[in-house]
Amino acid sequence: METSEYFIEKIFKKKQSNSIGFFDKNTTEVFVKELYKVLFLPQHIHTEDKLRKDFARLHNTLLNLINSITEDKILAEQQADLFFEALPGIYDKLILDADAILEFDPATESLEEILLAYPGFFATYAYRISHQLWNQEIKIIPRIISEYAHSKTGIDIHPGAKIGDHFFIDHGTGIVIGETTIIGNHVKLYQGVTLGALHVSKENANQKRHPNIEDHVIIYSGATILGGNTTIGRESIIGGNVWITQDVPSHSLVYHKSEIKIKDNSSLPESLTFVI
Repeated sequence: METSEYFIEKIFKKKQSNSIGFFDKNTTEVFVKELYKVLFLPQHIHTEDKLRKDFARLHNTLLNLINSITEDKILAEQQADLFFEALPGIYDKLILDADAILEFDPATESLEEILLAYPGFFATYAYRISHQLWNQEIKIIPRIISEYAHSKTGIDIHPGAKIGDHFFIDHGTGIVIGETTIIGNHVKLYQGVTLGALHVSKENANQKRHPNIEDHVIIYSGATILGGNTTIGRESIIGGNVWITQDVPSHSLVYHKSEIKIKDNSSLPESLTFVI
């Protein structure tokens, strides 16, 4: 069956009116990967001259991406310059993140292993560069970066979240960190943690919707912490699978207590006899 002329015309007009023009999502993903290689991967050992050329190439790539979403060429140049001026500070923060993994994860033996194989570190890298662009009030590029990292790692960090130094994601799959989350220094998250909103509604879009996690907090797998007024106090430990919607004082331990019973030789109750 042929596609109707009316439908083709409708789609064409919609594409012409699209505010992001001819934005190239694939180039954004390539930029993220190439920048990571230049910054971190050991096999990409460069001379200083080669590094300068690499950064110039990446600067031009970012400039073209920004140009595709704005008609102000001067502003685009300023935005690209601002990102690369901030990059040394971002790099220093990421080294602190890698050091935290090296210090506290007994499964890793070297910095090279972290840089090559740890999805939590890659997700943190993607967050830190996307957060910089978000703070520059560039919206579509950081959102694409965060979703690319999400697709690669299973870790979903909104670029608007605020995350301190020495951040450590262990395992990581299924972690969700919402836009207005504030995380302090030396925080460690395990897989399946959700830092989310209590109410999902458009009228709350400009409000503080996600929790605050203070310094030196550990949150174990499957924990759900919700609400913009919810604060987890410093040096607290949040156990696995807990549900929190209110403040937790500093130095707290929050956990579910499992009940263990030793079964005898009698038959199990009918409700417990099943086959998977």
